[in-house]
Formats: sequence, C-alpha cells, structure tokens
Amino acid sequence: MYFPTNYVWSMAVVASLNNGGYIDDVDKASRPVLEASRNGDDVGTELLYGSWQAVADRILAEAEADEARGWRRGAAEKYYRAALYTSQAERLQSPKWEGRKAAYQKSIDLLLTHVELAGVPLTTVDVPYAGDDAPAGSALPGYFFRAEGDGPRPLVVMWNGLDSTKEMMYTSGFPQLLAEYGISALMIDNPGSGEALRMRDLRARHDTEVWAASIIDWVEANAADLNVDVNKIGLVGWSLGGYYVPRATAYEKRIALAVAWGANYDWAAVQEARRRREGENPVPHYWDHVHWVFGASDMDDFIEKTKDMRLEGVVENITVPFLVTHGIGDRQIPVEYAHKEYEAATASPKRELRIFTQEEGGAEHIGIDNMPYVAQWTADWVAETFAELG
Repeated sequence: MYFPTNYVWSMAVVASLNNGGYIDDVDKASRPVLEASRNGDDVGTELLYGSWQAVADRILAEAEADEARGWRRGAAEKYYRAALYTSQAERLQSPKWEGRKAAYQKSIDLLLTHVELAGVPLTTVDVPYAGDDAPAGSALPGYFFRAEGDGPRPLVVMWNGLDSTKEMMYTSGFPQLLAEYGISALMIDNPGSGEALRMRDLRARHDTEVWAASIIDWVEANAADLNVDVNKIGLVGWSLGGYYVPRATAYEKRIALAVAWGANYDWAAVQEARRRREGENPVPHYWDHVHWVFGASDMDDFIEKTKDMRLEGVVENITVPFLVTHGIGDRQIPVEYAHKEYEAATASPKRELRIFTQEEGGAEHIGIDNMPYVAQWTADWVAETFAELG
C-alpha cells in the first residue's frame, strides 16, 4: 500500500514493481501525488497520469538517445519501462477522459518499439470476430509470442479481466515463462478490454464461448504458420477472466485445458456487493468503467447485461484439466468463490485448487503482490498438464 488510503492506485505501483519497473522510477512517479491519493480513487487520476508520464517521458528521451547511438539493448529496456508506466497510468483513467485513446496508443507504440529492438519473437495479429453484436469485419487484436521447438507447439490463449490489456499480459512475464517450456502464447484483447474496447468499440458479453470459438477457428486456420498443435490449445484468464475462461471452456470443447487465475464464480453477486460498497474496486471511476465495458446505458441496463455472469451450473460442464488459483487475501473477489468453483468442476479429469497465502505472497487479487511467483507456479502446472495430455 504505497498510497496508504488508496488500494486502486497502490495496485498500479505493485504491478509496475512486479513487472520489471524500477523502485526509484515508481517512487519518483508516485511521490508527487501522494497527498492527492488521500482524496479517493476517482479524484486526481489525471494528476497521477501526468506525474507518471513525466517519468516515462524522461526514460523515453534516454531510450531515444541510446537508440541514436546504436545501443539497441539499452534502448529496448528503457522503451519497455516507459511502456509499462504509461500502461499502468492509463488504466486508472476515466473512460470520459479525452486523452485516453492517445495514452493507450502511446503504450502500444512504446512496447512494440521495445519488441523490435530487443528481437522479441512477438507479432501483432488480428483475429476475425464473428459475434452477433459486432459490426461486420470486426477483429480482436492480439500478440502472438512464438515458442521455439521442433514440431507443432502447444498454445495458451490468454484473456484479460475487466480492465487489463494485452500489453499487461506481455509485461507480466507469463508468456515468456511459457516459451521456456516450448509453449506459445496468444494474448488477446477480448471484447470489452484493451484495444478491442478503446479503439474498436467491441463490448463484453456474458457468453464468452462466442469469442472463444472465433479465436480457435482462427488458430486452426493458421496452425501451420503459427506452428501450433491444434489439439493442445489451453485457455488462461485472470481476474474477470476467471469467469470468462471457465464459461468458454464449459461450452467450447476444443479447449484442452483451462486456468481461472482468480475465481470469479459469481461476478453478478460481486456487483451487488460493490453497490453496497463491500470489497474493493479494481479501477477508479468504477461504474463508468463497467458501463463502458458492457455498452450499458445506465445501471439497470448494466445489471441486465451481466445478470447471467455466474458459474453455478456452468463449471459442471468442464471436461478438461482445470486449475483455479486465488489469493487468500483477495480484497476484490471472496476466496470462498475459489472453493465453490473448484468443488463444482466435478467432470474435470484433473482439477486443482491453489490458494496463495500471506506467508508466501500472491495473497492479493490475482497474486499481484507476488506476480512472478504466481506466474511461475501457473506455468509449471500448464506445462505439466500439456505433457500429461501426450
């Protein structure tokens, strides 16, 4: 809790430090708005962006100077940090902030410059999306991280939660961990998140098997170019992805394994709790944000659109290996949901529940307080399970 009275702002600090940020950078970015943080989550988020962006812009200038001298490795690392800080600061802004699209595009541009200079085996992709609520010709944006190895490789499709982005998936380090096991990763901005929401106006929906089918259709059609084994496509989602993934896996039978990285067993009930001011919100300007994500006109419309976001009676239909992870001290989603989600998945041939404790770390929401530890454990489980599938 760098900001002692502000959980949401503190999450940006912790995420940055766990994803390759430097403690000196983050302190320089955060200290000027320490007092402003005491006024609540919503007030002062533009001040926070300005403070963080001042640090990011200084690092960007250093990166450009390195690049001009031909110092590609040093420049790549600095572009990475500038992208990370820009991304985390953008996440905290109101959907109504006029500068939001430009800030998000800046985070993309900085990250892709890092990718180019560092020689990262990552490419941008567009996955045709055939949702009945999407305009003709719609596509989901993503990053494909190619693993080395002979023969078709297993693939993990990664999904966001309510407010994360494919850029945050990359900076989490999870795709890089998977690649060490010879597993490729496809990081997708699903409807209602990241570039799909900000730049393409694609909104979330409760029946996530719809966009799962579009993604797997595309993977199958491009399997040779991607060097992917279509019989080993796993699905991993964190935070609200802990609802999205089990729902899709229950009904899309081409998924070979699934991970709910945070057990969102009854997201509809979580919304009712948040209306009663129970638990913590994941982002400032919360109700504006969720209305934006789901294309809701008001609170009644939002509640109607999300009333079926419950996994009771759904996870019972999961028939592949299924991992549920959760932090024992999660302030957003009750830990009891992890037990319910695990206990209900009775048709899974390999179901596992992993609760991360305060002593080991990873006890907060999606293990954000000890993200590398949680990511490594999850990558180990995925690699083990793909190997067991033969």
